[in-house]
Amino acid sequence: MIKTIEEIILIKKSALLASKTLGMLAKEVKPGINTLYLDHLAESFIRDHGGIPAFLGLYDYPNTLCVSPNSQVVHGVPNQEPLCDGDILSIDCGVYMNGFYGEHAYTFEVGRVPNTIKKFLNRSKESLYIGLSKCKQGNSIGDIGYSIQSCIENYGYSVVKDLVGHGLGKKMHEDPQIPNFGEKGRGLKLEEGFVLSIEPMVNRGNPGVIFHDDGWTVTTSDKDISAHFEHNVAIVDGHPCLLSTYRYIYQELNIQSLEEEPFQNEKIN
Repeated sequence: MIKTIEEIILIKKSALLASKTLGMLAKEVKPGINTLYLDHLAESFIRDHGGIPAFLGLYDYPNTLCVSPNSQVVHGVPNQEPLCDGDILSIDCGVYMNGFYGEHAYTFEVGRVPNTIKKFLNRSKESLYIGLSKCKQGNSIGDIGYSIQSCIENYGYSVVKDLVGHGLGKKMHEDPQIPNFGEKGRGLKLEEGFVLSIEPMVNRGNPGVIFHDDGWTVTTSDKDISAHFEHNVAIVDGHPCLLSTYRYIYQELNIQSLEEEPFQNEKIN
């Protein structure tokens, strides 16, 4: 589970290509567009920039992106159904390059969404950064999960307990597992050189989910909406260092944010 600085830099290159892919897609997510079109764009973009689509063929998954609109939580398969004004769409993207994986997820607004949904998305993303802030040497996995769960439940939403974050490196899914719930001080202690995917999956309604017969799609049991945000983070000098970034998305959507500034380290460039 321990990575060297050199390995972390290579993981960051993969993570940043996933970030750039989501940034490219940000301007394409609009009413009338179908998710299979987005998938084709993503595959071409990743290959054109020297990467390999990490999800394509992983566990026999058929596509480059996982695309999950509205009540789909994660692992939605791209299709030709057009997006509608007022939808939300979670896009999860993975890249394999230089022997290492990176992945990244963001939940987009499609056209005009109500302020209540905007607030739900912002609060879900807020929980991601709260979780990232606990990725420090000496903290426990329980500290991460507790902080995410507390944030979300204080807003009256629910964290999905059937799906978790994970370690990242030469494999897409490595130890340790990172639940989005937990108890302070419980679980494995975090160490220098850990690389983790922190990914709150948040339901606006109850926490229950349904795993569908296609072997991939996961939806909320109450059919209410769900959001998914994910960053890759390394523990460097005892503190969390972001390997992925939303800045490419924000550039396309004209969003101003300083949320990532506390998670930078000059060693990882």
